[in-house]
Amino acid sequence: MASQFAFNYAKKKEMASQTATILTDEIGLKGDAVQAVMLGPDLDDGRITLEEIRNQYGESVARILEGLDRIQQLYKKNPVVESENFRNLLLSFAEDMRVVLIMIADRLNLMRQIRDTDNEEARQEVSQEAAYLYAPLAHKLGLYQLKSELEDLSLKYMEHDAYYMIREKLNQTKASRDAYIDAFIRPVEEKVKAAGINCHIKGRTKSIHSIWEKMKKQKCGFEGIYDLFAIRIIIDCPEEKEKMQCWQAYSIVTDMYQPNPKRLRDWLSVPKSNGYESLHITVLGPQQKWVEVQIRTERMDEIAEKGVAAHWRYKGVKGEAGLDDWLSGIRSMLEHADGLEAMDQFKMDLYEDEVFVFTPRGDLFKFPVGATVLDFAYHIHSKLGNQCTGGRINGRVVSIRQLLKSGDQVEILTSSNQKPHQEWLSIVKTSRAKSKIRLALKETQVKDGLFAKEMLERKFKNRKIEHDESLMMHTIKKMGFKEVSDFYKQIADGLLDVNAVIDKYIEVREAEKTITGDNVARSASEFELDNSKFSTLNSQISDDVLVIDRNLKGLDYQLARCCSPIYGDSIFGFVTISGGIKIHRVDCPNAPELRRRYGYRVVKARWSGKGSSQYSITLRVIGNDDIGIVNNLTSIISKDERLILRSINIDSHDGLFSGNLTVMLEDTSRLEGLLKKLRTVKGVKQVDRI
Repeated sequence: MASQFAFNYAKKKEMASQTATILTDEIGLKGDAVQAVMLGPDLDDGRITLEEIRNQYGESVARILEGLDRIQQLYKKNPVVESENFRNLLLSFAEDMRVVLIMIADRLNLMRQIRDTDNEEARQEVSQEAAYLYAPLAHKLGLYQLKSELEDLSLKYMEHDAYYMIREKLNQTKASRDAYIDAFIRPVEEKVKAAGINCHIKGRTKSIHSIWEKMKKQKCGFEGIYDLFAIRIIIDCPEEKEKMQCWQAYSIVTDMYQPNPKRLRDWLSVPKSNGYESLHITVLGPQQKWVEVQIRTERMDEIAEKGVAAHWRYKGVKGEAGLDDWLSGIRSMLEHADGLEAMDQFKMDLYEDEVFVFTPRGDLFKFPVGATVLDFAYHIHSKLGNQCTGGRINGRVVSIRQLLKSGDQVEILTSSNQKPHQEWLSIVKTSRAKSKIRLALKETQVKDGLFAKEMLERKFKNRKIEHDESLMMHTIKKMGFKEVSDFYKQIADGLLDVNAVIDKYIEVREAEKTITGDNVARSASEFELDNSKFSTLNSQISDDVLVIDRNLKGLDYQLARCCSPIYGDSIFGFVTISGGIKIHRVDCPNAPELRRRYGYRVVKARWSGKGSSQYSITLRVIGNDDIGIVNNLTSIISKDERLILRSINIDSHDGLFSGNLTVMLEDTSRLEGLLKKLRTVKGVKQVDRI
């Protein structure tokens, strides 16, 4: 199985026999699984074909050997075996669960055989795989004894000094440890048996690997580890009396020794999902030492010791969704002798919704079923995804749409000229890839829009035509575009001719001009205000209520000319030298200086009641130099009976006009309505209150 070592045929047969013994004696597996192991060397050496095996030994044996071959093919991809994904891939690849059990048995056998090898590099590699891959797999399957031995052997080869230091310390303390265990067990055994409970009690020293892990975790020496062993009380009784006698033994132990209630683990009342049953309690034994005591029956102990009970969840090796059911199925098949033959039909569908894929370097990633080469590219890096033109799967060139399958080794092909397309969103499966594509499309659209806009403006300049943004927006709408971005995208993609756009722009501009009798557009500066169109009523009744400072009403005040506040503005009062009060807007340009230098003269003020007062405000207007635009502005004001235009000053320069309009109105809500109307006039670029 291990490609790190080259064995001849005779050695392979010898090791196959040893692996078969482990399967039979230590796992409880026989039949087709053992037959497949024994035939493996003959298949590898070409002495028999898979078809001949199928004909002579049956489909089940052939299927197991096919599964083992698939695993070997995975190893050729140089996987990173430390990855949890690789463990899951192995489980998903081995349809027949016996393949995984054979792999574990084979690796344990190899670890037992390589003690004297001269190939140190290969021994290290095999040991690392045992620690990172096979021991956790054995843990998941609950093969506790095999898991512990794999861990101890890997520690022996990888951390030689630590292993032998702990082993030596255990040997040195064995006599005192055995004496302590005997002193603890004897009185307990006497009392338990006196109560009519048939049992035997034994002490179990923890594995060297688990002690080393505790030393590293607790950052202490060997002497700092106190729970080097556990006491196990194993009761022999009928199944219907199991719970009663286990709790009876528990009562006897806790009467004799002080228990730690926080360390009680009751898997008797509610067994673990994988079938593990036992009572665990930690008590304060002789010499004030904490001792872990496990209470179980012969039946429970047999299941636990053979690993079918699976400590994997309790110890923290958490599985994927569905693993509980899978392990439960394995447990029931291995637990009953008559169920072993049912293994022939056992299939694994645990990871049917996931695929596991390799990079060329051996890194392993998990994807949902239906994921494509493009998903893989975006998972690695956004730039790789954006420039992806296809891939190479197991050496074969494929498109970006190619679906991924478990075990595929994927290499991404790119081009600097490639860029994301809208249809890519329907190719990818993962949300990660979709979000990256959307982001890339948005960035591309912005870049293309800027490029198209610059190209259009350059063409305007070459044809010596003034480019007006508001008129351009009007032209875009006239051409049937709802989104400006779509307009510029068509220019960038070459679907829209720039010259045709400019021709349309000129057509729209000419249609909107105010034409005089001599066919010449008049400048806005020629505008003269016809006062007869406007009401000259100047309602200056100051009946709006203004509250100053602390609810003071009726005080004389003046509205500051620097900011011309009106009803509804946020305001404050400023006490002048003469004692009068001037009212300023909070956003008055002079407000910061007044507060900084004369803060003690600033008083609160607010509008409190609405009367019929009107206020003078000045608006700054900028637009295209066209008298028709100014006519439209004044027309809007004249149509509102509650607005009074007091004055208008217009100046023209470089194709634009700017002007100040002084208007009488009632409050800020009326002002906001007016600003909104004026800003909708075509050709107007800016309207602001001064």
